[in-house]
Amino acid sequence: MLSKIVSIVLALMFVSFVAVQFDDPDPILWVFIYSNMVVICVWSVFAVPNKYWIWISAGGYLVYAIFLIPGALDWFQSPDRSLLFDDLAKMQYPYIEETREFLGLIICVVVLLWVGYRFKLHRVSR
Repeated sequence: MLSKIVSIVLALMFVSFVAVQFDDPDPILWVFIYSNMVVICVWSVFAVPNKYWIWISAGGYLVYAIFLIPGALDWFQSPDRSLLFDDLAKMQYPYIEETREFLGLIICVVVLLWVGYRFKLHRVSR
């Protein structure tokens, strides 16, 4: 029961992520990514999600996150890490947007790993 509540909370969190993407430089991609997460979280409330969908999503998000690591490292090495939460900073420093995207993808991957572990989707069925 607790895991269903967590899945509902995560689905609502991803719905809120979708809602704030419409002013993003690349909204279609991010609306798709977060909407996919909403579907997976809601799916996990009512049934066992498709393991291939889970692992393909996680793999795709992880590959995309790898490409964003340089921007995340630039942010981590910057003297003012609070710029991550400044709306105007993304215009001044390209690594801010890359870091936000990187963190969003890592959140998605962690949630997908949790869903996979919850349903033991890593085991080979016989």
